[in-house]
Amino acid sequence: MKKVALLMGSDSDLDRLQTTLDHLRKLEIPFEARVMSAHRTPKLVVDFVEAAPSNGFGVFLCAAGSAAHLAGVVAAHTDLPVIGIPMDNPPLGGLDALLSTVQMPGGIPVATVAVGGGGPANAALFAARILALGDEALAARVAAFRSSQAETVAKKDARLQAKLEG
Repeated sequence: MKKVALLMGSDSDLDRLQTTLDHLRKLEIPFEARVMSAHRTPKLVVDFVEAAPSNGFGVFLCAAGSAAHLAGVVAAHTDLPVIGIPMDNPPLGGLDALLSTVQMPGGIPVATVAVGGGGPANAALFAARILALGDEALAARVAAFRSSQAETVAKKDARLQAKLEG
């Protein structure tokens, strides 16, 4: 199975990316998480990205705040899918990171998830769907996860209906 590379611009992002790691582990997707900066360690980023296909990676998740150029720099140096996770840092609450991530020039695609909230979890789930295209076992795990979500909602609705009738 291909691995996921989770690159974050700062180690201070780790706590907010915990759901990303949790979902990757739950779906049994191998990953490597690294702190790399598009601005402070650009050579390290490019070297890692260019070596990624031969090192077994299949998708990049790039979390960054403020100027948030990490996903764009990664996308400029690979043909692998790149998913940007704009971090909700002050002073603009992530709007700057969202715009930096989503406003890529034509020819350099970066998929972008929500700022905060479910964004980090959705990045892992989107990566899982990409990798599942070539992995039937992973596709089954993704389908099971979706089914469990539906079951959870159905149970909540049943509890609500019981409470309303009581």
